[in-house]
Amino acid sequence: MEKLLVFTDIHLVPEGRDIIGIDPARRFRDGLAHALAAHPDAARVILTGDLTHHGRPGEYARLRDALSGCPLPVSLLVGNHDDRPAFRAAFPDAPVDGAGFVQGVVDMGGYRLIMLDTLDEAAEIAHSGRLCPDRLGWMRAAIERAAGRRVILFLHHPPIITGFAGMDRIGLRNRAELADILADYPQVCQIIAGHVHRTISGATAGIPTAIFKSPCHQMPMALTPETTEISIAEPGAYGVLLLTDDGVIVHTEDFTLPFAQIESYASDTEDAA
Repeated sequence: MEKLLVFTDIHLVPEGRDIIGIDPARRFRDGLAHALAAHPDAARVILTGDLTHHGRPGEYARLRDALSGCPLPVSLLVGNHDDRPAFRAAFPDAPVDGAGFVQGVVDMGGYRLIMLDTLDEAAEIAHSGRLCPDRLGWMRAAIERAAGRRVILFLHHPPIITGFAGMDRIGLRNRAELADILADYPQVCQIIAGHVHRTISGATAGIPTAIFKSPCHQMPMALTPETTEISIAEPGAYGVLLLTDDGVIVHTEDFTLPFAQIESYASDTEDAA
């Protein structure tokens, strides 16, 4: 069994800045430290986009610094708050495809991890994402070369309707096209996304699809507002994927919950039993 640690929507800002009173850099450092301590057997860390809040070089420098002591290999994706040239300047070793998109493949035992780039700087709907024909063609080839492995897709913009009206409007615009393509590839067994800042599960062409919360600020559980400019200081989180012989197990960890609260809940549960 392999174990992956997944963070999304880091939203690093310049030194001294915060988002709704939360320091994204401190939250990410705390979350990464928690994940590495709780899961020392993990094989890789994956960050699924919105690495920064403004896509500025200084913000990527802060991310590079935060990752400098990580003992595990790290895969980085870009999201709608990122800037591809600034990202590539800060992380020149990050894999890119032949067209310059931040896309790559990692093979782990019986699994192939495919990282996709959904950033669309020219989007008519600001902050929405797209997988253009070049990126979809690259994805097809990467799936077809999986050589019998199960495939997990990682991307920033979710390929499902989540019920959050505002976030769905700025989601993956060609989600139906992606679903049509994936219907031809039964080896794709799991999709992982971010963008919405909530823990959500669904399916794309019958493929289990999981969305994780941010280590920083979250989307409140309010489905109807059309706005995307609302955030709440709920617990920060990261995801844990277990790649087993039977399939993918998806967990999420709210790492900012006080240990005493968790301990008390466990005691209450034992008493109730």
